[in-house]
Order: sequence, then C-alpha cells, then structure tokens
Amino acid sequence: MANISVGHCKISNIIQDAENGQMKIPQFQRQFVWSVDDCAKLMDSILKGYPVGSFIYWKTKTALRVVRNIGGFNFPIVPDDDYAFYILDGQQRITSIIASVTGQKIDNDDYSRIFVNLKANVDEDIVITDIKDFKEDEYIPLKDVYNPDLAAIVHKYPNSVDIISDYINKLKGYEFSKIELSDAELDVATEVFTRINTSGKRLTIFEIMCARMYNESPEFDLYEQRQEQKNNWQISSYDTIDDITVLQAVSVCLRKDCRGKTILSLNKDDFIRIWNEVDKAFDETIDYFRGTYKIPVSKLVPYDALFVPFVYYFYKKKKQRPSGNEQKYLRDYFWRSAFSSRFTEGAVSKINQDIVDVIDVILAGKRPSYEQGLVITEDSIKREGGFSAGSAYIKGILNVLCSKGPLSFIDGHKVTIDNSWLSQGNSKNYHHFFPKDYMKKNKPEIDERLVNHIVNITIVDGWLNKGKIKAKAPSEYMKEFKDLNKDIDSHMKTHLIDDLYDFGVFKDDYENFFKHRIEAIHKEMVALIDPHENDELRFKINSAKDSQENTI
Repeated sequence: MANISVGHCKISNIIQDAENGQMKIPQFQRQFVWSVDDCAKLMDSILKGYPVGSFIYWKTKTALRVVRNIGGFNFPIVPDDDYAFYILDGQQRITSIIASVTGQKIDNDDYSRIFVNLKANVDEDIVITDIKDFKEDEYIPLKDVYNPDLAAIVHKYPNSVDIISDYINKLKGYEFSKIELSDAELDVATEVFTRINTSGKRLTIFEIMCARMYNESPEFDLYEQRQEQKNNWQISSYDTIDDITVLQAVSVCLRKDCRGKTILSLNKDDFIRIWNEVDKAFDETIDYFRGTYKIPVSKLVPYDALFVPFVYYFYKKKKQRPSGNEQKYLRDYFWRSAFSSRFTEGAVSKINQDIVDVIDVILAGKRPSYEQGLVITEDSIKREGGFSAGSAYIKGILNVLCSKGPLSFIDGHKVTIDNSWLSQGNSKNYHHFFPKDYMKKNKPEIDERLVNHIVNITIVDGWLNKGKIKAKAPSEYMKEFKDLNKDIDSHMKTHLIDDLYDFGVFKDDYENFFKHRIEAIHKEMVALIDPHENDELRFKINSAKDSQENTI
C-alpha cells in the first residue's frame, strides 16, 4: 500500500534536490515545451504570491530512465541504494523554475532573458521578457534576484535596493505544496501519473517498460536499443514494426505469454539477458519473410502479430533455418493466418495459443492441426476482396502480387515497393487496371465494390499510374505500351495477367478480365497452403442466377 504525505518546499529545495541527483524527471514525461514567456508568467505568479499548484513526487530506489539535463543543467546520478524523487506532476513548472532562476539555454530559447520590472505597479506584470522600452536601472535579470550580488545591486540600482530586497525575499521564501508518494510499485506510480496527466494520454506499455528496464550497470536503455533496432531494420524496409510487438516477442520467449500484465511483470535481469538473442531472432525473421515469402517491406506483413510466433521459433532454433516439413508447416501457418484474418480480433490470446498449439508442435517436428478450416474459393476472394490497404486479407493478396516481381508496363523495369506508399489505399502505386473513373463513365452497371477490388489492382510506379494511364480505357493505354514494349506479354505475367487477349483487355471486357484474374490469384493463394481436411480450397464461382450485386 502506497504512503502519501503532504508538505512544502522552496525553490532552494528544488535546486538542491536537482544538484545532488535526488530529483529526477522520468523519461516517460513529455518533452519540455514551455516558452520563455510561459516561464515568465509562472515566475510573475510566484513573485505576486499566487498559488501555482502542487508538485507530486514518487520517492523510490527504483532506477528509471530519466531526463539527464535541462539545457546546461545536468542531473547527477543518484548514489547506489539512495532514494530518488521522480516528478509525476509538475515537470513543466519545475523545469521552468530551474531554467528561469539559473538562466539556462534550452534548444533555441534563452531563459536568462527573463527580467523583473522594478517600476511595475500592482496591476502590471512584475516579470517580463521585453525590455526594449526600459532603462538599464529599471529592470534586473531574474537570475540575479535569485542569486544576488548585493554589492553590485547597491551600485547599479541605488534607488531600487528596497524593492529588489523585497523580491529576493518573496522569491526565496515562496512555498510550494509538495505531495510525496512512497512505498509504491511502478505500476501504481504510473497510474497516478496517468490520472493526473492533463493531456489525458495514458502511458503506453512501451513507455512504462523503458522506465522499468533501464539499467545503469551493466548499461541497458530499452529506448536507445529500440532506436538502434529501427535504424538497422530501415535498411531492409522493416522499420515499421510496432514497439509493443517487440515487447510481446521478448515476453513469449520468456513466458510463452504476451499479455500486457505479463510484459509489465517481466524480470529486468531476464529481459536484459535475452534481449540480444531476441533481437537476432527478429533479424532472422525479417530475412525469412523477405527471402522465403518475398515480402519486400514490413507494411505488407498482414499483421505485426505474425512476427511474434516466428521470432519465438527462431529464438528456439538458434539461427537454424527451417527446412523440409518445418518450412512447409510454417509457410502454411503464415498464409493461413493472413487469408483467415486470424489476428483481426483477440490477437494477444491467439498469439499465446499459437505458440503452444502451432509453433511448439512444429519445433517438435510434427504437423499442427487447426480447428477452424480455411476457405479460399473464387467466391470468397470475390466476397472479401474489396480493396483496403489496411486489410490483412488484402495485404496477403498484395504479397502474392509482389512475390511475382511486378515489372513496369512500359519498359519492364522492376517496380519499386517501399513502406512510404503502402499505408494509404489511394496511393498512386496501387493501379486499378480498369480505372475507376473509366468504369464509372463507361460501365456504370458494374457494382463499384467490384471495381474497387483487389482483382482489379496492379502494382505500378506512381508516374505511370497518374502520368500516363489516368482514366484511359485498358485497350487504349495497353495498345500504347504494347507498341513501346516488345516484351509486354511476359511483363504482364508478373501481374498475374497471363494473356491480354484472353483476359479481354483489348475489348475492354471487365467481366472477362475479372473472371480470368480471380482464377489466377486463387491458384497462387491455394499453392501457399498445406491443405487440411476441413479446408475449402475448391475452384468455385457463383452462378449467373446470383444477384447483380454479387456477380459481374
């Protein structure tokens, strides 16, 4: 049970606690954002004796990741086994006070440019930043009021000594309300922080873990480790993997459980001990997704959740790449998860289940079984294939298209695929082979859902899509490319368009195009699956008796 005590402190106490290393700003606090004018208003309230709110501290021996300096003011390291006071509420005000009375420079802001107006009336600002209309003896730097040189003051301000002395006493004697939380665990302290945080933004598990896992000896900084990880993964275009996914992977490797409460309860020594091994397992997973599954960028991985079971696999295998049946079973699991939208809901519990029921079974050299059968039919693709770049199902099919190495219609160069454009459905790199504007004008009877459909999507370079094709009929723009590109037929196969004539392209026959391309996509999808008896993978298409909404 946490203990709460209420007391008071003065500016001198704040400065002393900062100088001796006992007062700390935890890294999960938001960045210091107060301007010089904001600080001046706070100091004006203090000199006028107005209340400026309470400060809330967490007294603990727990070592957290902290802000190490404010401008030129460095926070020393707390001695071993000594208490630190982490600021849970009041960071902006305390930082402002320290910066103002010590005259710090933070980024491009100079907090020494805060002054006391010696001619201020009762209803005027005492603390100011604009002194262009003042004479030199009509203002004094605030930092000189807090740390006065009396002889210099008497010499420079002979007519204002009494008022300066009054401000010195007010500044040094002002008492702040201080609330101290002690004997509290980290989760209690962060909950207190969250509840009093005026922005209303809760701390993420990653922010809390950065605080919990920080270690000075041996040095380990989770935040810095993640930045390094992201930089390394950027080289392979896999830098968009979420922070929580990394924590889930560490947690399943330690506990076979990635629930939030389990992550928060992980032992620091255990976490740090396996961090490098898990990091290597991530590298193996990324290489495997890129090389074996031909997934060029992390934005195309159907779910970040899929990284976790594979990292667990490679963590257990210690750099041994899967082969034979293990490779087949892993491939089946990956694509089965994508095409069944497995992790759309309840991802955490399903990851935990899959670690035991799938990955451990594969590691034991056995074939996993699945209670829920997989449905991949032409009907299901037609039904579920409405185009949305954020859909895991659509990402799965986009991966099928990417795996063919799509080439440019115009000259056969390899289409560039990167994370920068894959996050938005209206990206110029997603080309509707039968352009939507063309279809709306010339074939309004075709349901719009079946036009904005994955079957009608090809992956092209942006300049080709918007600069050359626009809203032209396929017969028109493909004739131009056929005249320019003698290898157009082989290049179109990389888009799963096997024959321009059979697909009805030169007759602008969307019905025929849709039929042939859905067959090609279905064939590629089924080839990725290791069939189980409860799966439905048959070639099947709705009859002509179906409603217009569901047929072409």
